[in-house]
Amino acid sequence: MSTKKSDIIHSSPNSLMNQFRQGLMKGAGYDTNELKKKPLIAIANSFTEMTAGHNHLDKLGNKVKEGILVEGGEYAEFNVPAPCDGIAMAHDGMRYVLAQRDLIADIVETHVRSQPFDAVVFIAGCDKINPGMMMAMGRLDLPSIYLSAGTGQMNIRNAPSFTSSIDHFDYKGDPEAMYETMHCSTCGACEIMGTANTFQCLAEVLGICLPGSGNIPGWHSDKLKAARATGQRVVQMFHEGLNARQFLTQQSLENAAKMLMAIGGSTNGILHLPAIAESAGVKLTLKHFERATEEMPTLLAISPNGPWGVQDLWAAGGMPAVLKVMQNDINTSTPTVDGGTLQDVIDNAAVINPKVIPPRHNPFRSNGCIAVLRGNLAPEGSVVKRSGVKEDMLQCKGPAVCFDSEDEALEGLKQGKIKAGDIVVLRYQGPKGGPGMPEMLGFTLALKSAGLHDAALVTDGRFSGATSGPCVGHICPEASDGGLIALIEDGDLIEIDMINNTLHAYVSEEQFDARRANWQPVMKEVGFGYMDRYRRHVRSASEGAILD
Repeated sequence: MSTKKSDIIHSSPNSLMNQFRQGLMKGAGYDTNELKKKPLIAIANSFTEMTAGHNHLDKLGNKVKEGILVEGGEYAEFNVPAPCDGIAMAHDGMRYVLAQRDLIADIVETHVRSQPFDAVVFIAGCDKINPGMMMAMGRLDLPSIYLSAGTGQMNIRNAPSFTSSIDHFDYKGDPEAMYETMHCSTCGACEIMGTANTFQCLAEVLGICLPGSGNIPGWHSDKLKAARATGQRVVQMFHEGLNARQFLTQQSLENAAKMLMAIGGSTNGILHLPAIAESAGVKLTLKHFERATEEMPTLLAISPNGPWGVQDLWAAGGMPAVLKVMQNDINTSTPTVDGGTLQDVIDNAAVINPKVIPPRHNPFRSNGCIAVLRGNLAPEGSVVKRSGVKEDMLQCKGPAVCFDSEDEALEGLKQGKIKAGDIVVLRYQGPKGGPGMPEMLGFTLALKSAGLHDAALVTDGRFSGATSGPCVGHICPEASDGGLIALIEDGDLIEIDMINNTLHAYVSEEQFDARRANWQPVMKEVGFGYMDRYRRHVRSASEGAILD
């Protein structure tokens, strides 16, 4: 039997401590003689009772445990926070959601390092939890495997089977029907290509989950089977010596950057993939995404980009089928946790519905879903989900209407200060300025509800994966760092060009210099605690909002 980290429980040089540790394990119900023979597997589970994305993960965790036991391992489950972005939207709680990504990574890393685990299963479902777990996976570099919570289903009544795009459902002017539709009717991640499903898809590209398991709906019995198989496989991975950084490589992460564009993924992917890369000792920069968006089409038309839901994607063949269509665009030699390569996954995949997963020559959009815009307003970059923008708004120009908080912007909208053709400037929303880089879904939904489809938004904040329309985020440098977005005034002409990838304010350098002489950053009160530390140590959005 090879040496296990868990051998420290019973076989350290200190015999007295060996007896003490074994006594503690016996007190928790473990057979310490079995622990001498079997690997001890950590199950990092984001189960919580409060959110639809996670309230079924206790059942998946139980199936993982069954798999571990049947394969000859022992397990110990622990939990991490699982914030719901939707519940945190449009109030002070949204400041804390992105910050929890790094906190989740820290919790998992420090707990697993402090206890003698031999391998880890990561069970996660929603927006910040998925990348937080993957960051911990890279840092720990143990035998590791990811299990997605799967997608859920929105409460769409009288709609075609598996078609769940809210944007493409005809409410016939009935707001009650719209609100009723917008709630989740099953467990699992919100059934759009938001951040949650983006990373459940990209887990398959990275090779860190069992092939085909990422898109299985959370309510489906196949998810339970995948959970049991995941538990079995992690024990096998321990014996085979397959560690996380063998999968989280430069090649696999560049594949993920490309496939982010092909699936029509969330703009938050440009924040999270660099953070995962750094945790695994790999460098992924904004330039990788700029190249990817020019090289890749937006293959899929999944809501909020198009008419299909993520369950349609699963029924059409899932991510293995998408990889099969896009195989000539990526490195297919990268390994996967089942012991093979992406090419092996591709060879066993089939496109079942070409309407949902079209051929490479007939994509939803000819270029990548996310455009990286640069210009005097964003010299270090900004991002927009181009695939969710109508063709006639890919180039737009208009006068600025400026706000320093989402509450101010919502009040301005209520008072009629924003008109069609305006460019709303919403600043001090970045990692430092928010602080915490809150999502702007509350305001973008309000714009849409007001019928202002021709009004654009530029912000140093970020967006939910549910956001569509001409919304430019992640502007760097952010306002709190003295970026030019802080110096824009009402009436300044701003041009957004998603065809030539530029973002420009028609203000002279002399005007900007004069304004800077009188500028003081807006410092938002956060009180004493975590967010004050976060604000002092967080990097810019262009670097993934990683903590120093």
